[in-house]
Amino acid sequence: MGKRLWLAGVMLALPLVLSACGREPEREQAAVLPAGDMLRLAPQQIADMKAVGAEIATRDQAEALARIPGILTSLSVRAGDMVRKGQRIGMIVDSRLGHEVSAYGAQVAAAQAEAARANADLARIRDLHDNGVYARARLDQAVAAARAADAQVDAARARQGASASVAGQGAVLAPADGRVLRADIPAGSVVAPGMSIATVTAGPPVLRLMLPESTAGQVRPGARVIVDETDMPSGAREGSIAQVYPAITGGQVRADATLPGLTTEFVGRRIGVSVEVGTRKALVVSRRYVITRYGMDQVQVVSVETRGGGRRLSMVPVQIAPLADPRGVEILSGVAAGDTLFAPKAPTRAAR
Repeated sequence: MGKRLWLAGVMLALPLVLSACGREPEREQAAVLPAGDMLRLAPQQIADMKAVGAEIATRDQAEALARIPGILTSLSVRAGDMVRKGQRIGMIVDSRLGHEVSAYGAQVAAAQAEAARANADLARIRDLHDNGVYARARLDQAVAAARAADAQVDAARARQGASASVAGQGAVLAPADGRVLRADIPAGSVVAPGMSIATVTAGPPVLRLMLPESTAGQVRPGARVIVDETDMPSGAREGSIAQVYPAITGGQVRADATLPGLTTEFVGRRIGVSVEVGTRKALVVSRRYVITRYGMDQVQVVSVETRGGGRRLSMVPVQIAPLADPRGVEILSGVAAGDTLFAPKAPTRAAR
């Protein structure tokens, strides 16, 4: 009886074993990935960009200075006005100079009168000398006195001209062609020699960068400069370093960069830029390999199963950073060199 029960159990289990053996090849069959592209990650040499601040400026800034002390009686420009080199933009008047000119004029008149008297005496003495009344020594003395009087006239006229020219220096002239950046001294103010009356742009517009002194030896003329698109959404975004100044001030190095289409409309505006300071290795992929869901960046990694050699896809969160080329991104963490990424092909539109 026991042998019969054992034989019946074997007969019942045999179909289950055979069915299980029939499903084993199906489990070990390699998984088929959907249509798409695969990329094996490998480090690449890319430009090392450093984020710094920049200011829209001009190559030079010229100052319209007061040349004489006095009162600024008029100022005909305001910030934002365009001026030409040599244009009179203000006038300084010193009332003391008017009195000096009048005093020197009186000295000229007195010297002219003295010269007229000396020349008249010379004419009489010469006539008497010719008639034998005066000796030669008396004539020479009269000639010297007349020449001295004429010289006094010339000196008085020179002093009068110098005083008049100083009064003429009260005109405030534009030092260069450009736009007025600052003209904040009101008319009627007392000014001194050397005081800045207005500031005028001079030269082409540039981006002025202040770099840490640690990057002084890494930035070279011709290095790329990328402007943040949030600061300048329109126009050119890529320029180059034109000049690196050799002096270090306050732990910073000044550099000027050129940018196509840059204008002096907003001189002094602060914007964010990235400057090339060398090269480094990084994991760079096309942006289409990155999937953003619910604010998290992820990539599809292709992995091989240990049993059967099948391949499967797994979503891995990564940290990325933008590049100068908007079509690519740098992967900072989440995957490593040697991993294989998968990007499905974009669906094609059906022909109408």
